[in-house]
Amino acid sequence: MRTIILASKNKGKIKEIKELLDEYDLEIKSLFDYEEIPEIEETGITFHENAAIKAKTIGDLLNYPVIADDSGLIIDALDGRPGIYSARYAGEPTDDYQNNLKVLKEMESVDEDKRGARFVAVLAFYRPGEEVVFSEGYCEGEITFGERGKHGFGYDPIFIPKGYTKTMAELKDYEKNIISHRAQALHQFKVWLKEHGL
Repeated sequence: MRTIILASKNKGKIKEIKELLDEYDLEIKSLFDYEEIPEIEETGITFHENAAIKAKTIGDLLNYPVIADDSGLIIDALDGRPGIYSARYAGEPTDDYQNNLKVLKEMESVDEDKRGARFVAVLAFYRPGEEVVFSEGYCEGEITFGERGKHGFGYDPIFIPKGYTKTMAELKDYEKNIISHRAQALHQFKVWLKEHGL
């Protein structure tokens, strides 16, 4: 069985990616399996740069193929914020609830028809000694006026995908895994995987 590392300690992301790669005969490990690895500093200014930094650092340390994800929420009315700072938008340590509160506070005076936003996910796949391969996905939608739903993680409770009336956090896992930004990026990656293999 081939081993691949998910360069993450975000339980929600790990669960989502494992489910979406379930059809492959892979041993999927995460950074929870390698507690000795320190936090990787994300010094890039784009999702692509940060995903590549994580993938290459972990891949070269462990000498395994690595998938790293950098993702976030881009809100039109906030000039693209929180963007690459999505995970730590309300400060350290990362706190989904506080991040959501900060966004809702900043969006208080924004009209319903101007609350457009999108989730972005960039996956970087790295095999030691080779070039990084990128795939990306987007999920268009809008920001709510309050949190709704208990599923998901991150900004899911305040994001309604386009064409839906429920927030991401009100959708079942299988529904989210069809439309999510991460699902789109992984679908792209799986097309590449079928052609090139691990």
